Amino acid sequence: MTRYRCPECDYEYAEAQGDPHQGFAPGTPWEALPDSFTCPDCAVRFKEDFTLVEDS
Repeated sequence: MTRYRCPECDYEYAEAQGDPHQGFAPGTPWEALPDSFTCPDCAVRFKEDFTLVEDS
């Protein structure tokens, strides 16, 4: 599963973990998050601003 990072504060949304605090169960794919999703840590960045994290 993939991860997406906020370019402002480095919050990461990992599909495997989801974000239960925000109501997204583990395994929730990025595409299933609403288009109105914003960073829960800084609330500055919108979904389209997040970048895909490449595993090294």
